[in-house]
Amino acid sequence: METNAAHIALVVPPDRRQSATALAIARGTARLLRSLGFACLSELSLPSGRRADLVAVNARGEIWIVEIKSSAEDLRADRKWQDYRAHCDRLFFAFTRDLPCDIFPGDAGLIVADAYGACLHCEAPEHRLPAPTRKAMMLRFGMAAAQRLNRLADPQGYADGEF
Repeated sequence: METNAAHIALVVPPDRRQSATALAIARGTARLLRSLGFACLSELSLPSGRRADLVAVNARGEIWIVEIKSSAEDLRADRKWQDYRAHCDRLFFAFTRDLPCDIFPGDAGLIVADAYGACLHCEAPEHRLPAPTRKAMMLRFGMAAAQRLNRLADPQGYADGEF
């Protein structure tokens, strides 16, 4: 059956909150996470009210959070990342190769990234989430993903600030 309806391009609009460097790091890191079997969402609001740069979930139900740092100053000025540990099984920092690894905390994993890819430089220690927290995070992840897809398909169907 043919239709004359215009094809809707499902392209995510650019997020203007991050620098070009942070966006490049996020893109390369998301590519790495997908190659490891994870699905990612950027800028996911957490139950604590914080917003994580990248949250990734795999088929085993593991939840990783990646905090993106575009400069040493960005890391020094930001202490909110410590709250992310309560919402993930593993916590990582992603950054460009221009930053030295030794400025990052030793109890987080390290990902070196650019706009085209990333490598897992240092594994993050695992700290398994309690079941209720895991369920809350999985629901939050699924709801946000579905709402973002729905908004792409029907942008006029959402009020500003929704999702």
